Amino acid sequence: MSLNNSLNTIKDEIDKKAKIVVVSKTRSKKEILDIYNKDHRDFGENKVQEILEKHEKLPEDIRWHFIGHLQTNKVKYIVPFISLIHSVDSLKLLKEINKRAKVKNKVVNCLIQVKIANEENKYGFKINEISDVLSYASELEHILIKGLMGMATNTDNNNLISKEFKLLNTEFKRYKSEIFNVLSMGMSNDYKLAIDNKSNLIRLGSIIFGGRK
Repeated sequence: MSLNNSLNTIKDEIDKKAKIVVVSKTRSKKEILDIYNKDHRDFGENKVQEILEKHEKLPEDIRWHFIGHLQTNKVKYIVPFISLIHSVDSLKLLKEINKRAKVKNKVVNCLIQVKIANEENKYGFKINEISDVLSYASELEHILIKGLMGMATNTDNNNLISKEFKLLNTEFKRYKSEIFNVLSMGMSNDYKLAIDNKSNLIRLGSIIFGGRK
């Protein structure tokens, strides 16, 4: 199956339940344009240098999503053009995004990353910190918190994955509003479970492009 057909098949499968961010990290300009030319505009990257290079070389109407761990000293490079930062995991980072957005006289859309998996390599706020984080962010004039993001444990245990997704959905519903309306959960290996637990934004890479060479 071609990568374009893979994307179309998944879009049909989820039937408008969730928006897809195509994870384009390490992918070539040609691969991205193949997807772009099928009227897809949302692409996700996890490295600042890579997203900068692609932003400069690819069509201006692409909506770039930053999905990786973001260092504060690199915020200034992506603020001018980023569509959504998925991975806000500290108050320090929130403060820096607000500072750099103020310089550019713009508001940056962000998701609060919540740690729902018991894995050391996962970042994010604790569940019981969400309320305080949202209160802090509400005082920052150049940040708009659009919702929550979480990554489940990397496991074949579907019950555990579903439990973690359900936990984040429960928290999301506490704060959901017309503006706070994004629940980002699910990647290529677990997006079906994420959608079952009401995710409305999924990040898909390998299932679209195939394995990395």
